[in-house]
Amino acid sequence: MRHNKKRGMKLGTDASHTKAMKKSLIASLLANDRIKTLEPRAKAIRGDVDRVITWAKKGDLHSRRLAIAKVGDKEIVREVFEKAAQGMWADRNGGYTRILKLGTRKGDNAEVVIIEVVTEAVAPKAAKTTVKKVEKVEEAPKAEETAAAESEVEEAPVEEAEAEEATAEETEAE
Repeated sequence: MRHNKKRGMKLGTDASHTKAMKKSLIASLLANDRIKTLEPRAKAIRGDVDRVITWAKKGDLHSRRLAIAKVGDKEIVREVFEKAAQGMWADRNGGYTRILKLGTRKGDNAEVVIIEVVTEAVAPKAAKTTVKKVEKVEEAPKAEETAAAESEVEEAPVEEAEAEEATAEETEAE
């Protein structure tokens, strides 16, 4: 049986405290765009924050109500929905949060991190395509040189044939 076995991280507390802690962390992150917390807590809220931002990009009433239920604060949800309407995450298809490790805490050696909402635009990866373009550019002149050489070869016999005809006409004229 699955009594009291819910999905997700328990974070060392009972279910109601975990739910309240996650709601508070999500609201703080969306209000401040960056918070300092422990690594397991940051990993636990990362999916929920991404989900709220996805709802904000959708922008309908049902999504707003789901976000209010997840965050617990109407004003924070309003701000997030306004940012999404302005196109803050328009070019991004996911990965709205970033976790930066700071090291361990002195007292209990717990891993401390900064979790932040990503605001900059997505940079397309173009390193592999530029290498292919360079190779194509190098191959293109070789093809042009080959075509030019073939056209010279084709023109040469025509010129020789015309020269032979001209000499034959001169000989007949004499």
